[in-house]
Amino acid sequence: MTEVKQTLQQMCEEFDITPRTLRYYEYIELLTPQRDGRKRLYGARERARLTLILRGRRFGFSLEEIRQWLALYEIEDNQTTQYREWVEISTRQIEELESRKRELEEAIDELTRLRDVVESALET
Repeated sequence: MTEVKQTLQQMCEEFDITPRTLRYYEYIELLTPQRDGRKRLYGARERARLTLILRGRRFGFSLEEIRQWLALYEIEDNQTTQYREWVEISTRQIEELESRKRELEEAIDELTRLRDVVESALET
């Protein structure tokens, strides 16, 4: 049975990304689609990698962090190394996101207080 391949346009539609983004991920070697002349063909491996890349971006990881994590997938140890690294980097990222969350909550509180002061002044 042959693997179903998708074109660049099909991948963009499926993952709701631009062709430029997909080509950039290929340029920085996060993805390596099969080539048929100028046509790019993406198989299951590339779809899985793109899923992980987009998930990593949503969680705030840099492309370099994602690259390093994906490289661990190539190690033949039942993904143990990859899972261990994932636990470490995800723990660091959770801490970073929690810190940003606190900063945002403080900014929202301060902005709300200032808005209320100005609003109160307008009412008098």
